[in-house]
Amino acid sequence: SLSVEATGSGVVSQAGSVLLLSAAEATDISGYLSAALSPWRKPLAHHDPGKVVLDLAVALALGGDCLADIALLREQPTVFGSVASDPTVSRLITTLAADAPGALRAIDAARAEARKNAWSRAGTDAPDHGIDAAHPLIIDLDATLVTAHSDKQDAAPNFKRGYGFHPLLAFVDHGETGTGEPVAMLLRPGNAGSNTADDHIAVVRDALAQLPFTTDSRVGRKVLIRTDGAGGTHAFLDWLTTQRLSYSVGFGLTDAMVAALELVPADAWSPAYNADGMVREGAWVIDATGVLSLTGWPAGMRVIIRRERPHPGAQLRFTDADGLRLTAFVTNTKKGQIADLELRHRRRARCEDRIRVAKDTGLQNLPLHGFDQNRIWVAIVGLALELTAWMQLL
Repeated sequence: SLSVEATGSGVVSQAGSVLLLSAAEATDISGYLSAALSPWRKPLAHHDPGKVVLDLAVALALGGDCLADIALLREQPTVFGSVASDPTVSRLITTLAADAPGALRAIDAARAEARKNAWSRAGTDAPDHGIDAAHPLIIDLDATLVTAHSDKQDAAPNFKRGYGFHPLLAFVDHGETGTGEPVAMLLRPGNAGSNTADDHIAVVRDALAQLPFTTDSRVGRKVLIRTDGAGGTHAFLDWLTTQRLSYSVGFGLTDAMVAALELVPADAWSPAYNADGMVREGAWVIDATGVLSLTGWPAGMRVIIRRERPHPGAQLRFTDADGLRLTAFVTNTKKGQIADLELRHRRRARCEDRIRVAKDTGLQNLPLHGFDQNRIWVAIVGLALELTAWMQLL
């Protein structure tokens, strides 16, 4: 447990970072990183690559946004030990980027082992405690735009007329009272598609590989993949179905589907819930699976539609009807009240907060020129976020 004493003299800068270091010690992430990155350690090297990567992650967790911010740790050797110089750090990133696939696999393997320790120590507070088909562990997927202020490798224009990168991220949701921890972060050029099924599948595969319980048996419906309409593609939903994963995915309505809803009687719509689980005025939900043509979509897929009075100033879309906004998602969850399932899906918005925190922890600024160098940087950002989440969890 944390011990605090006031018998010392003077002021120790960044003393609160001892919590992060305690979380690193409890999960043994330093040892796993050291072992995993040992192939990249040069003979007679003074600094261990695993220690350097962990120091960078701690620096980002404390507010850094570039490699040079590791100086914050170097100024406190009594807290952080021996910290590598800026040239040493730069050379290590270059070395890891030269074999980016292998280095990223090594870092991911270390993260998975440390996560197993963190969740084991968390006991009943662990994200995977008591999960089943009715109460699955939820993985949120979402993409974000990162602006590049210089001509970096593979930076490209994006759909919002900006320039930079378009990473796709996956977070384990810790619930209403918890945070979230990243389990996969895929760096992509700015012109990468929002609804690219191959990218979604790759991120989910990487995310599942990080879960401690996936090494013992098939995941099945114990894990629910939750994302917005970018994941509502035939290929991605077909893949989720073949993997027997639960899902809650945004779904785009066609004009024919909206027209079919006109045949639904008004009393078939049920009241929707607000964030507190109470009935919300002016919003209704319906399971429209039986009234829509779903030829070509996976068997067992349910379409749940929400209609509501738009907020003041909101602009309706062509697919909205009768002055009411229509949104939809699909799920293969068979049991539960429709309003509860719809509320579960809307809580996907927590992922936006996770992304905001990720950008505040180094993702906003991809400081290096090479694409593989920035892939290593993104992995270190993920490690910083995990270290913070494990600290809170423990």
